[in-house]
Amino acid sequence: MAVVVLLLLGLLFTGGIYAVFQSNSTANAQTASSENLGHGKKLFIANCATCHGKSGQGTASGPSLVGVGAAAVDFQVGTGRMPLAMQGPQGAQRDPMFTDKQVKQLAAYVASFGPGPAIPTKEELNTNEGDAAAGGALFRTNCAMCHNVVGAGGALTQGKYAPNLSDVSSAHIYEAMETGPQNMPVFNDANLTPKDKQNIVTYLKAVTSNPSPGGFKLGSIGPISEGLFAWVFGLGFIIATTVWLAARHK
Repeated sequence: MAVVVLLLLGLLFTGGIYAVFQSNSTANAQTASSENLGHGKKLFIANCATCHGKSGQGTASGPSLVGVGAAAVDFQVGTGRMPLAMQGPQGAQRDPMFTDKQVKQLAAYVASFGPGPAIPTKEELNTNEGDAAAGGALFRTNCAMCHNVVGAGGALTQGKYAPNLSDVSSAHIYEAMETGPQNMPVFNDANLTPKDKQNIVTYLKAVTSNPSPGGFKLGSIGPISEGLFAWVFGLGFIIATTVWLAARHK
């Protein structure tokens, strides 16, 4: 009986301590979440509601944000595209107006409007686990027609353009594929799996960090810059040589 009583007392003591810590951690998480939503709501009302509506329902000046998810906000606000500096064919990348913490608070609040793509996890962005070769094949098939084979960017129609991806963070590249900002199509998990997206990010980081084996990259935009370089410097050299020979003959 003594053993049974001691065992019961031990279980009750252990269970009581676990319940206290569990309730405290849950309460802390709920408090932190409520604080994030509260701060995010204040930021949204002050900076976004004019165009997107107080509840993110959209207005004549801006689209609805219901269901866009935290990933869309983290991309648009984190890259400085939102809030818009001016109306134009597309929002230009610039220094963000908010800190990373404020961006996450805004993202959490907008995510509460409706389910949508979440901010990618560290595991999804781990390029050490990615396959650059497989990512290169996927990028050339799905992205190179706009962004160039090495992500150098390029011009589109009506004043729009595909941005250079060399200085874009892994998280923002992943989020762009998930949310399809501006002129970009959406690559959901049915089009490109999370592993495919991880491989594409790995490829882009590999080609932008490795040196060019051919020498000067000339912007990495292909035959246009290479032809212009050859035309200007090659023809200039020929003209200079012709003038020099004519001067020597005189």
